[in-house]
Amino acid sequence: MGEWGCPRLAQDAALVVCELASNALLHGGVPGRAFRVHLMLLPAVLRVEVTDALGERLPVVRPVVGEPTCGRGLLLIAALTARWGVTPLVVGKTVWAEFDLEEGEGSGTGYVVRPA
Repeated sequence: MGEWGCPRLAQDAALVVCELASNALLHGGVPGRAFRVHLMLLPAVLRVEVTDALGERLPVVRPVVGEPTCGRGLLLIAALTARWGVTPLVVGKTVWAEFDLEEGEGSGTGYVVRPA
């Protein structure tokens, strides 16, 4: 995030990546298939995408009842980002979240991060 000129988003972006990746492992996993994390710095937006192979299991925000130890990830994502959603694919889905950039942010050496 520092190289991209967005240091204030570093912690929030890391948390969103962790939540989306955890959800892909727990709820979108298919044996023998991996998931993909994709970060993009666009003109006014930092976009986080996680793609998994299980398109029929869409993310659902559940109400928090009592003191659960899990099930709050999407609530965190909704609170930290400007917007999030799901894009169905032919095989699988992409769950994405976007941070709006402040004026002057994102002026670093922006590029797309793709898995190795």
